[in-house]
Amino acid sequence: MTDNTPTSNTPVLKTPPLLLGATLLFWGWQSGLPLIGAVMGIILESARLFKVRWDLSDTDFRRILTFCTLLALAATLYVFTDTQESGGGFHGSAGAVGRAMGISSLKTSTTFFRWLPMFLFFFAAAQTFSTREKIPLTAISIISRWRSRRDENQANAPASYSLNVSYPYFIVCLFAASIHTNEGDGSFFWGQCVLLFWALWRFRSRRSGILLWALALTVVMNFGYFGQHGIGLLQMSIENYDAKWLSRFMQQRVDPTESITTMGQIGELKLSSRIVIRLQTKNGEPPPTYLREASYRGYRSAKRSWYSGSPRSDFGGINPQHDQTTFILLSGKTNTSSVKIACYLEGRSRVSGAAQGLLPLPTGSGRLENLPAYVLSHNSEGTVLVEGPGLVIFDALYGSGPTIDSPPNIVSTNNDLTVPTNELSALDSVISEMKFSGTNEEQKLLAVQNFFSSKFTYSLWQGSDKLATSNETALTRFLLHSRSGHCEYFATATVLLLRELGIPARYAVGYAVHEASGSGYIVRERDAHAWCLVWNKRTQTWNDFDTTPASWVGIEGSRASAMQWFSDFWSWVGFEIAKLRWGQSNLREYILWGLIPVLFLLLYQIIFKRGRRRLHLQPKTVKSSAAIFWPGLDSEFYLLEGKLAERGMVREPGETLSIWLLRATADPTLSAMRDSLQELLRIHYRYRFDSKGLSTIDRETLRRETKVCLVKLAEMKRFK
Repeated sequence: MTDNTPTSNTPVLKTPPLLLGATLLFWGWQSGLPLIGAVMGIILESARLFKVRWDLSDTDFRRILTFCTLLALAATLYVFTDTQESGGGFHGSAGAVGRAMGISSLKTSTTFFRWLPMFLFFFAAAQTFSTREKIPLTAISIISRWRSRRDENQANAPASYSLNVSYPYFIVCLFAASIHTNEGDGSFFWGQCVLLFWALWRFRSRRSGILLWALALTVVMNFGYFGQHGIGLLQMSIENYDAKWLSRFMQQRVDPTESITTMGQIGELKLSSRIVIRLQTKNGEPPPTYLREASYRGYRSAKRSWYSGSPRSDFGGINPQHDQTTFILLSGKTNTSSVKIACYLEGRSRVSGAAQGLLPLPTGSGRLENLPAYVLSHNSEGTVLVEGPGLVIFDALYGSGPTIDSPPNIVSTNNDLTVPTNELSALDSVISEMKFSGTNEEQKLLAVQNFFSSKFTYSLWQGSDKLATSNETALTRFLLHSRSGHCEYFATATVLLLRELGIPARYAVGYAVHEASGSGYIVRERDAHAWCLVWNKRTQTWNDFDTTPASWVGIEGSRASAMQWFSDFWSWVGFEIAKLRWGQSNLREYILWGLIPVLFLLLYQIIFKRGRRRLHLQPKTVKSSAAIFWPGLDSEFYLLEGKLAERGMVREPGETLSIWLLRATADPTLSAMRDSLQELLRIHYRYRFDSKGLSTIDRETLRRETKVCLVKLAEMKRFK
């Protein structure tokens, strides 16, 4: 292996003077960090004025690189989670939300690369202020480190390869400077051209003139400029349509304008056990019975679907309070209960591109706290629509009394009493069968409840015998013949039946809460439910009214898989990751605080421990400043090399010590010393390249045996 002695004339490929300083200034300007860029540039260029250097070992360089890596990890974790958490301050029009979401996404995906010069600065500074002009590859490459250890185990002299990182760091700085908002002024492009011209000047061809070289470089730069301009136009075009593309693939789970039921379909209604909502109550309070997402007024019998009865534009915005996370749904309302709700926003806004969804809220919700929403709005049916991060965790304060739903007489044509004409016959038949004993609303509601609970059953299966014929609808078949179905049948029938009895009613969809999990509650996809909202004329409020048999909970639960515990575990893992991703967890702070002592420990290892080792290993006298550049330069073997050179056995340029010694000991006069010289060379290689150095015994052996060989060579010269 080549012994890299101070006599080596291998050129060091490093940047021209002041180039790195200028590049860091340029990076700071383009990245909005001019002061940091200036300080970093001044520190690196000050090495030309201050001659203080540190003798850093391969281990020190590895520790410094580890320090840079951990620093980058800490910063990335902070930005990765803080980006979505800071989104809670974005409110206003859809356009404003779109811009806010664009900034948020850009920050998440580019901050790491924009800050790369800061992360790697300590590594570049370590090379600049070290006694070496290069960094050993064993400090950078795991493969080089493995090969070096393999050579040591085989008692071979390890290869000593190194790299000057000034040009790679220059490229990293230029790349990081390119990650910024495109202002269209061309400052970055022409600035990088100047820096590249500066960096490439020393590599220009000597066979062609400077004018020709500059002309070729100018042509390349112009092609680059127009290419960049075209890519910029393409990028803006894509940004205008990406939200629309995404919205096609990410529709929200519940449509606030229409709910298409599965009534009249053959087969079994199947919903998964996937956990979609998590709840946490305070002080062991019971959870709300229902979490409503939307309600509807009109029923289309032909399509077996419900619609809101008002246009999509009916949604009105709700402004946040001063903390930007509190929203008042009903001012002055007394909220006696509180529940923490965690749910995903699985839709996508067609306008802004932000995550969007309907909030599942308890009946009577009057105030929402700690809600990281960009935009919050609601319609006259009490549906609350939110745009925000992909996961929202908030507190819903609720209680009995008024709700955000509009009263029945909000419009001139009262949709809350409308019944399709083709359903009237079946409804009238059922009313005749119930035989009311009273005429007030309480008695009517009780009769309807008893009718469904005593004469109907819950079923997820719909066979051909339960299908509607050409002369009847699916609802008529349910009311008069099958009398078995799922919640959509019961809710639809109840709403229309109450309307026929003169009681305003609406169709509601959402989830039923009943399953405890740990200290809280979970809601699965199969807990999706439909029920009735009935208007209480006396209290002027909407109340939940559910006629679906209570057995539906047990029937749904019986379909749980034996591996449900495993899917629940993975759901929890995904939930924790989502909390971290969308800034809803304190894990970020825990990780950052955990990294701080590790960073300080590395600094201690680099600064203090290295200082004590250097004092212990430094020789008492240093004859030249070059001695500190090469570990093992004080090896006595070099004295043997000099003596043999005096005998005419000069080492050729690029010739390794091992090959040179074989050639030298081929001389018959040195054959008796061949084994001794080979052993001394082996010890010398260990002294030069082994990171552990030599033991005291081996170091003394090198001195003693070298002295013996020098005496023998002197005697050979005397008797020659």
